Amino acid sequence: MRGCELTDEQWERIRPLLPPPARTGRPRADDRKVLCGILYVLRTGCRWKDMPREYGSYVTAWRRLNRWQEEGVWTGIWQAFLASLDEQGKLEWSRAFLDGSFVPAKKGGRRNRVDEGGQGDEADVGCRWEWDSFGAGHLPGQPG
Repeated sequence: MRGCELTDEQWERIRPLLPPPARTGRPRADDRKVLCGILYVLRTGCRWKDMPREYGSYVTAWRRLNRWQEEGVWTGIWQAFLASLDEQGKLEWSRAFLDGSFVPAKKGGRRNRVDEGGQGDEADVGCRWEWDSFGAGHLPGQPG
């Protein structure tokens, strides 16, 4: 399949983490094809209806993406792969960091301003700290 780089080994690790098909009703579309379709759309950024037909119905892929999100399937896959990498000693937890949500400021709220000397106001401190944490030492476009 073009664009789907899911190996047999990866599939064998993911397959048991997916919810089982319903016992009644219409047979479920092939999980591997649907997963490859989801990955194709996420990787290429194409519209769902432009997903290649070889992955099945784009509506099925879209619905499955949402259902698996609601059921926590993606989080389970992510945690399983992290645990596996950790067991193999391939994660360097000292370099890990937490991420937060970014919330847009309300109209008329404070804005982050940089003065002519390249110094930001106090709202810029958190961003500067995060950038320094990566070892860059300064923000892009500002003197080091």
